Amino acid sequence: MRYVQLRAFHYVAVHGGFSRAAEALFLTQPAVSDQVRKLEEEYDVLLFSRRHKRPSLTPAGEELFAITRKLFDCEAQAHDFLAENHALRSGKLRIVADSASHLVAALARFRAQYPDVSVSVSSGNSESVISRLRDYNADVGVLADVPPGREFRALHLNSAPIVAVAPTSHPVAGRASLTLADLVGLPLILREKGSRTRLMLEEAIRRQGLALPPAIEVEGREAVRELVASGAGVGVVSSAEFMADDRCTRVAIEGEGLMMQEALVCLRARSGSKLIGAFFAAAEATLGD
Repeated sequence: MRYVQLRAFHYVAVHGGFSRAAEALFLTQPAVSDQVRKLEEEYDVLLFSRRHKRPSLTPAGEELFAITRKLFDCEAQAHDFLAENHALRSGKLRIVADSASHLVAALARFRAQYPDVSVSVSSGNSESVISRLRDYNADVGVLADVPPGREFRALHLNSAPIVAVAPTSHPVAGRASLTLADLVGLPLILREKGSRTRLMLEEAIRRQGLALPPAIEVEGREAVRELVASGAGVGVVSSAEFMADDRCTRVAIEGEGLMMQEALVCLRARSGSKLIGAFFAAAEATLGD
C-alpha cells in the first residue's frame, strides 16, 4: 500500500468520480484510475462499484473511506499547524487603524514576543478599515465603530471623548469647555465622510436640533492638526488621537454621545489564525498592565 494509492481512493470517494478527483489532484484521470486499481489488486478487494456511470463505494470502500477521512483530516491539521507556526517565525501581519496611537503598547509587546514577524501599519477611517478587512487586504484593524452581528471578533481597547482643537491664539483656547451650540458658530475643520468622529459629531448636533454649518473637510487627523495650527479654524478629534502641540489647545465638548469606543477587530472567519490570535493576545495582555 502506498500513500498515493490511498490519496487517489480518498479523492475519488470525496469528489464522487475519477474525473473530479483527477482535477483536484492535478493529475490525469487514467493516473488516478490506475492508482485505485493497483490498491484493489494488491489487497484483492473491490472498493468501488463501477456498474453505473458514477462510481459508488462498496461496503469495503465505505469502511476504508471512514479511515482515510481521519487520516487526511489529520494531515490537513498538521499542515495548518506547521504553516501557522512558520508564520509566527517569519510571517507578515497587516494592520489598518483609524489611529496608530491605540496600538503602541500592543505593538511593543507583540514585537518583543515575535521579533521575526514583519508588521505593516496603515491608516484609514472606520469605513475603509472595515472594507479592507472584508477584502482580505488587512489582517486586523482598529476602529471606533464595530459593525453589529457576528462577522467580526472585537476586543475593546479604550474609551476617549471627542474634543475640540483650537489654535493657541484663538479666543476659545482659554475656555474649559464648549457646547455644541458654540461649535456651530465656529469655522470648523472636519474629517472626511466615513470618519466615525465626524459621524458622531453630526448626530449629536442633529439631536440638539442644530445644523452643522459649512466646514473645511480634510482627510486624516494630521491634516486637521496642521490646518488648526495655521489658524484656519477649530478641529474636532478623539482625545486619544490628540498629540501634544505647542500650536494647538484641546478644549472639552459638552454633550451626550461624544465618547469614542476604540476596538481591535478581525474577521471572525480568520480569528483562528495563529498570527492574528497572537496579536489579539498581546493587545489583551496590555489591557491589564
